[in-house]
Amino acid sequence: MAADTGGAVAGVAAGAANDSDAEHIPIRGEDDIVLARQRARETARRLGFGMVDQSRIATAVSELTRNVVRYATAGRGEVTITPRTAPSGGTGIEIVVADDGPGISDVQQAMREGYTSGSGLGMGLPGTKRLMDDMEIDSAQGRGTTITIRKWRR
Repeated sequence: MAADTGGAVAGVAAGAANDSDAEHIPIRGEDDIVLARQRARETARRLGFGMVDQSRIATAVSELTRNVVRYATAGRGEVTITPRTAPSGGTGIEIVVADDGPGISDVQQAMREGYTSGSGLGMGLPGTKRLMDDMEIDSAQGRGTTITIRKWRR
């Protein structure tokens, strides 16, 4: 089930300055969570995001990659970090976190504050949505999950 949980620009094709600028980071364990978080922060800094937004982006990436390690098949997935240009010309960052895990059976339920399918606090997906400007979830049971998040520089 695909769910658009984003803001005003969600669903609009955001163009990359150059798709070759995309960075792919395989997620296989805890060390890769740290690496993905650092790379997202570095990209945000390079794109001119302020310190607060850099922290928001890094935290969102950390939450999503932790879910990959916790729930995906063999704890494996991939993060793709891409600089983006909005149709209005604004600068942004897009992060896609994908896995081939069991998928999310009920995306709407997973987006509720306090809901957890495991031992967590249930703040991961709703918290990530609050930190970012756009969030889209494509998931189905048995098919894995792809979550796309975007932040636009103000």
